[in-house]
Amino acid sequence: MSDDAQLLNVVDVEATCWDEQPPPGAVSEIIEIGLTVVDLAAGRRVAKHRILVRPARSTVSAFCTQLTGLTQAEVMRGVEFAEACRLLAAEHLGGQRVWASWGDYDRHQFTRQCQATRVRYPFGHRHVNAKAAFTETYGLRKRPGMARALQLAALPLEGRHHRGEDDAWNIGALVLDVAARGGWPDAPPFAAPGPVGGAG
Repeated sequence: MSDDAQLLNVVDVEATCWDEQPPPGAVSEIIEIGLTVVDLAAGRRVAKHRILVRPARSTVSAFCTQLTGLTQAEVMRGVEFAEACRLLAAEHLGGQRVWASWGDYDRHQFTRQCQATRVRYPFGHRHVNAKAAFTETYGLRKRPGMARALQLAALPLEGRHHRGEDDAWNIGALVLDVAARGGWPDAPPFAAPGPVGGAG
């Protein structure tokens, strides 16, 4: 395997959601974290991980199950959000490796949930918006969804769409496609949240 500096964490999350407004008092919470490790130097995906997360202020709706395949019973077997963040930092080197996601939703969801729960943010200051990199590399006017991007790149959609572990794996393939075309950017720094509270 190449030097760890060439390893990239591709992250995709699924969160509780509803077809209309959330029930009173409920908030959207991460229920699954998919993580694929991409070796940019070797040009391949080298690991696939999944962390199920137990929601504390919401439940999995029928709409959410239809979209993701995840059920309330399944996510209740997951870990608490604070433990998920600890695993990302300790076992997956979240604070050390550059990470990428399809768009900025995943980064913003982590930021919001870490601040709301006073949990230490598990990532560092370098993140790449893979959707933006793909759009620029292909010279597109609009940023495509992941499934459409796979079609444009003539890549298969492996597994189930809207399942975090499978989406992260597919995004990893798109990252490698962009990198092979010379379009993968250096990770720009951003203002990641500072340490919050004592959790994690």
